Amino acid sequence: MLFHSLEFFIYFPVVVLVYFFIPKRWKCLWLLAASYYFYMSWNIGHTFLIAFSTLVTWVSGLLLGKCQRAGKRGCRKWIVAVSVLLNLGILFYFKYFDFLLANVNRVIGMLGFPMLEKPFEIVLPAGISFYTFQALGYTVDVYRGDVEPEKNLLRYALFVSFFPQLVAGPIERSRNLLRQIRRISSVSFRRLWNYERIAGGLILMLWGYFLKLVIADRLCIFVDTVFRDWQQYGTAVLVLATAAFSMQIYCDFASYSTIAVGAAKVMGFTLMENFQTPYFSRSIQEFWRRWHISLSLWFRDYLYIPLGGSRCGVLRAQWNRMLTFLASGLWHGASWHFVAWGAIHGVYQAAGAQTQGIRRRLRKKAGVDTETFSFRLGQVMVTYALTLFALVFFRSASMSGAFGYLKRVFTKPDPWVFTDGTLYQLGLTQADLRVLLAALVTLLLVSLIRERRGETLEVFLAGQGLWFRWMVILYLFAFLFLFGMYGPEYDESQFIYFQF
Repeated sequence: MLFHSLEFFIYFPVVVLVYFFIPKRWKCLWLLAASYYFYMSWNIGHTFLIAFSTLVTWVSGLLLGKCQRAGKRGCRKWIVAVSVLLNLGILFYFKYFDFLLANVNRVIGMLGFPMLEKPFEIVLPAGISFYTFQALGYTVDVYRGDVEPEKNLLRYALFVSFFPQLVAGPIERSRNLLRQIRRISSVSFRRLWNYERIAGGLILMLWGYFLKLVIADRLCIFVDTVFRDWQQYGTAVLVLATAAFSMQIYCDFASYSTIAVGAAKVMGFTLMENFQTPYFSRSIQEFWRRWHISLSLWFRDYLYIPLGGSRCGVLRAQWNRMLTFLASGLWHGASWHFVAWGAIHGVYQAAGAQTQGIRRRLRKKAGVDTETFSFRLGQVMVTYALTLFALVFFRSASMSGAFGYLKRVFTKPDPWVFTDGTLYQLGLTQADLRVLLAALVTLLLVSLIRERRGETLEVFLAGQGLWFRWMVILYLFAFLFLFGMYGPEYDESQFIYFQF
């Protein structure tokens, strides 16, 4: 069930209204049933996987608490190890088995041995990377003593399967979402029926739909057209397509997170913000503090820091960074071009950390004012260019495709495409391009508000006059109604991060 499907537009109001009006003791069970129904709409059989992950990590939490009370500290590491191995084992089988088999066959084929056959077709369950990481995060949090083990299975199952963020995040922490779920039975109707909170949540959902249907799905047409036949184009078109993909993936993923946060807010839950205007970042390090924040924090807290972080020697610290970003690349997809994307960002991080002192001294000797607009803009532009280079590997279908794409970028200049009408032959009409330009200007304005004032759209509008608030809401509604990518010929596009 996609957020922008007709089924969800029926499902969500029913879930919310029933949740508001039923007795407190039934609220948790109702949301749990609604969440499992939401997940079963993808594949009923895969529901057993999320149920298994839930049961394993819930039992692990109880056993960790029991060992802690009994003073048996030695067994706690074994419990965590079993929980991690079971959950990552399932994730590996469904997400990485085909990748492993293909690489094994490539090696044994070169050696002249007969290739191994795949026993049966494996279908990647929706959201498995997200809910697996969320459940494992709970196990580690209990092990560290950050949260108390949850004794109620229904409450914990809702934490793992909460439908707004189930399929594509944000990856929530037990310290946040589980604590809110524990308070469900004490939340009164008056507290739930809060106009400002509900209105704010609906505005966030509206903004998310704007990002998805007006911008991301429109950019998708242009990006797919170019990347499908990249051998036919030169520098200008390929660079423009990469920049378009950077906005597509941002708007696509940020739209899901924004709708998820808004939907949860309507029901009285607060989810973490997953994006903070990442393309305004002045360094790659800052970029990763703003992009897919929940995943970045997960890798930081549950992989990078346990490896030793930056507290060890220089070489070990750089190895820890690289390993973390290699894992991040592999998390995004079972293919070498995703691993290369992660490795490139790992190199960026290592180079940035190693040259930070040198760059600071050089700027000081040269008398450079680092707070001027021109210097900050230059940093933003360099950071964005570095992310674009890495995104070529992310978007390409293979390593060879990525290298071929980059070779044409640097060897096939074609500046005339901006004047000879070529841009109108890449999937989007002149009217589409005008709509896209207006939508991107709107995105820029909202991003500037977030950057300069530190306020998300619904918070900013809540502080404005009623006439201005409704003007913005009607503007977004009009854009969605008139220019949203749907209709009899529209091929409903899933959110990009569903494949991860």
